Amino acid sequence: MTNSEAKYVQRVRQSYEKREQSNIERLRELDSRVKRGANIFAYIFGIIGSLVLGSGMCLAMDVIEQLKGHMAIGIIVGLVGIFMVSINYFIYKKILEKSKKKHAQEIISLSDEILNNK
Repeated sequence: MTNSEAKYVQRVRQSYEKREQSNIERLRELDSRVKRGANIFAYIFGIIGSLVLGSGMCLAMDVIEQLKGHMAIGIIVGLVGIFMVSINYFIYKKILEKSKKKHAQEIISLSDEILNNK
């Protein structure tokens, strides 16, 4: 067996071996778990808000040929879209704050443990 084949076999073996997760890896995982829900909500709500805003603009500017003459409805729909996009950040911050509060004790104790072991 050549040296490169031995290295390949070793890499494959390591990928299947069960290993213990380090504290820093656990801390990174917890941090990403805290932010994940807020990020997913912000992206989805922001996309929906921008689509509503764009639809309102299309109605207001008579871009859609079949729906001409709906300027007032377009303005209202556009304002709803603007409102959605405007409040997205504040909702994101509230969700993130709630999630941080939920996991704060665990993250702080784990970070203290990491800092004290240096």
